[in-house]
Amino acid sequence: MLRFSRSLHSSFVLRRGQNLTEKIVQKYAVGLPKDKVVHAGDYVSIKPAHCMSHDNSWPVALKFMGLGAKEIKFPEQIVNTLDHDIQNKDEKNLTKYRNIENFAKNHGVAFYPAGRGIGHQIMIEEGYAFPLNMTVASDSHSNTYGGIGSLGTPIVRTDAAAIWATGQTWWQIPPVARVELVGELPLGVSGKDIIVALCGIFNNDQVLNHAIEFTGESLDKLPIDYRLTIANMTTEWGALSGLFPVDKTLIDWYKQKRLPKVGSSHPRINESTIAELEKSLPSWKSDSDAVYAKRLTIDLSSLTHYVSGPNSVKVSNTVQDLSNQDIKVDKAYLVSCTNSRLSDLESAASVVCPTGDINKINKVSPHVEFYVAAASSEVQSDAIASGAWEKLMKAGCIALPPGCGPCIGLGAGLLEPGQVGISATNRNFKGRMGSKDALAYLASPAVVAASAIAGKIASPAEVINIKDPQFRGVTSTMETYETTDSAVESAGSVEILEGFPSQISGELVLCDADNINTDGIYPGKYTYQDDVPKETMAKVCMENYDPNFQHKVKKGDVIISGFNFGTGSSREQAATALLAKGIDLVVSGSFGNIFSRNSINNALLTLEIPALIEKLRAKYKDAPKELTRRTGWFLSWDVANRKVVVTESSFEGPVVMEQTVGELGKNLQEIIVKGGLEGWVKAQL
Repeated sequence: MLRFSRSLHSSFVLRRGQNLTEKIVQKYAVGLPKDKVVHAGDYVSIKPAHCMSHDNSWPVALKFMGLGAKEIKFPEQIVNTLDHDIQNKDEKNLTKYRNIENFAKNHGVAFYPAGRGIGHQIMIEEGYAFPLNMTVASDSHSNTYGGIGSLGTPIVRTDAAAIWATGQTWWQIPPVARVELVGELPLGVSGKDIIVALCGIFNNDQVLNHAIEFTGESLDKLPIDYRLTIANMTTEWGALSGLFPVDKTLIDWYKQKRLPKVGSSHPRINESTIAELEKSLPSWKSDSDAVYAKRLTIDLSSLTHYVSGPNSVKVSNTVQDLSNQDIKVDKAYLVSCTNSRLSDLESAASVVCPTGDINKINKVSPHVEFYVAAASSEVQSDAIASGAWEKLMKAGCIALPPGCGPCIGLGAGLLEPGQVGISATNRNFKGRMGSKDALAYLASPAVVAASAIAGKIASPAEVINIKDPQFRGVTSTMETYETTDSAVESAGSVEILEGFPSQISGELVLCDADNINTDGIYPGKYTYQDDVPKETMAKVCMENYDPNFQHKVKKGDVIISGFNFGTGSSREQAATALLAKGIDLVVSGSFGNIFSRNSINNALLTLEIPALIEKLRAKYKDAPKELTRRTGWFLSWDVANRKVVVTESSFEGPVVMEQTVGELGKNLQEIIVKGGLEGWVKAQL
């Protein structure tokens, strides 16, 4: 999508410095014009250091082969892991796993089999995600890599296939929010409590589709495992990345934790790469005049144990409040890429065995099933060596293999109708971990363990008979920044590629709702039918949102909707159905990230103009409700001059608003001209 914001414009490059996100993107951008300095809002072609895919590697491989590609462009760039459905032993799944392994072997690609661990954990343990590199994955929790100072961000399957074939894909640099962590955490409060609190306090999409950079006086006291947990759940917070700085705490972690583990001859983590990293640190700081879209602060000393839910990360309460409600727990989970590292297992073990005496164990409540899986085989071995694993098993925990399992709703231990679960995972969406008629809460490993023992949502203090610190509320602030008009006006024109329209226009049709999801745009019942004709796609487009949509909208219209348009699943048909209907441009207050990627990948243009949807809502605030409304307003987008003009009654009518928008560079124009990313890849081959 193209985002409008005065702080996002890309062409006044001599007027400001770069933040850390922009500096890393600059390093991995390819095909930039000479002297081009990238900033938030820019579309760039990127050649990431590494690209990971997991159980979806075979669908990516099929897409790759369908493009006519024969060879992986850069085999060393690609990593395949098996982690999602590893408990499934039916022949269909095992055949898929064999296909992935054989494909990786034939193409010289790094492959990690079922049981080695969760892909994101492997990427960190094996140094593919590495400080100050850019690493992507065909999975929404790629943000995790930000915990070690690697710019991690998710891509969709078409992007992954493009990277396999050409080494590159595209990215629009998001607006960057600075999140300052001040004060010191109270004893026992963890990284999970920080991110659950952030999701619950700033729960109105304040960081939706932003890149986040964590700063503040307390960072040096935050262990790396806490950082990884926080970065991991910036996904649920709505962000596209969650980047921590590279500091002494991280360098020491590599020297003291990773180097002894991997040995001196590891190709990516070794004394030479760490020394080189340490030497380069002075140049990898945000510039003093770098621009941020927002500044959020939270005082860590004001936190306590937090729990999110039920069934939403945007609802958070203190564990003390929920304990007082006596909420019975049926299942507990210490699994996933969020909180299954060694320190997480040891934290839970300290609750089940607070004295350290293996003969004095707090047992899991008889009516609770407590499932535990390490993030990787390495983590499990370390937990066995430290004694944490034995303590958890003696308490009555049920061991699962290192993998995703119940977090994604696969394998043993899923929630049944009417049950309540508490989990150290990252998502508690309705139905994700089992029945849609179950309730799911998220919490830290210590709170999950305490709740499993108590048989209800409980604080660790209740189990080990100590007092929780007094809670007086969380201290937090938020500021939003804008640049000056003169900075925007100083931008030059955009070169238009042959075959790309210099102007795009149409009447605005208002679909007045926020969070229109992919099921609303293209019904799920058609998603896995591969032979749906274009005419049928056009007919069913938006039918779950409004059955009258097909009668009100005509070819060439411009759809405008509210905020977070296209949230939901990764189905590409949400974009292609709109194209089938004859819609070439969608405008909204904001878009779901995966929908945005699928749009460009399929040659559907999108623009974010929050002010325009607000104007239309003000116009119709007293009018009878219509899900789909022809507005009589006409939008013209001058691509070359980055200007949108909206007029009333006709294209020559009175001007309602004018807005400068971001730059649509030649790299993105080329993808659109080729009919989408697949067409662009075929042209490269």
